[in-house]
Amino acid sequence: MLKQGGLGKGLGSLIPNKKYAKEAIKQENRDILITDDSKKIHDIPVSLIEANPHQPRQVFDHEGLEELIESIKVHGIIQPIIVTKTADGYQLIAGERRYRSAKVIGLDTVPALVREADEQQKLELALIENLQRRNLNAIEKAVAYERLMDEFSLNQEEVGEKLGVSRSVVANTIRFLDLPGEVQRALADERITEGHAKVVAGLDTEKEQLDFLKKILQYNFTVRDAEKEIRQNRPQKSKKSVIRSPKTAEIESKEELLRGSLNTKVNINERGGKGQIVIDFYSQEEMNSVIDDIIN
Repeated sequence: MLKQGGLGKGLGSLIPNKKYAKEAIKQENRDILITDDSKKIHDIPVSLIEANPHQPRQVFDHEGLEELIESIKVHGIIQPIIVTKTADGYQLIAGERRYRSAKVIGLDTVPALVREADEQQKLELALIENLQRRNLNAIEKAVAYERLMDEFSLNQEEVGEKLGVSRSVVANTIRFLDLPGEVQRALADERITEGHAKVVAGLDTEKEQLDFLKKILQYNFTVRDAEKEIRQNRPQKSKKSVIRSPKTAEIESKEELLRGSLNTKVNINERGGKGQIVIDFYSQEEMNSVIDDIIN
């Protein structure tokens, strides 16, 4: 879950919080709206704007884009896009869907805020805008998180702080990139959820993961169905022959609560009022993140 207050600090610094003034004046042969906090909105030729090379979203909802296009035809572009100056014109920072819609419609200009931003800020701001609108699928988020880490030498905690998510969320999301390509595609296409993907990620081999993906899709498993199937069919490692009572609804509910809080697989083994809480982790970073979530 996104933390309120942390997300969007970078984007907020680029977008005026106050409403735009109604008065339009002419300056430098362009229509410019003056905001009451002295931020200027320029009508910039679409032909001078290039797409954001750091745009993390690779899959666009065509139906949603068509709705936006129809809205812009009627009402125009209400919220300005954000661009930065380049040697040949401008580069988009935020507002990809509005920019694409303007090109489809054939608009000559779009309202835009011009801001300075380095390469890292461009990626961060494109991420923040999409995360705020919940437009990125899990694989796109994972790729973007990894890019921030690889290209700008950030660790998982720093990525989380910049984007307003916990380190465990970053760690668990990046784990999806270790899944087989077919599982990643199913997640990106929303044929399975992140909860399903976490269950699949807990299996040991690629063959097990692919076979279980087919089972999830064939039988339309919920996440709880998938977890139950794993518990029932995975061979138990035998140390001692331990007879466990079937889990009660209360125990299963507590397991679900812990999984949601810690963002990882949790099993409660209880018998006669005693037992164990088993928390899985899949990397040193994830272990640290789980510990942080527990003690904080």
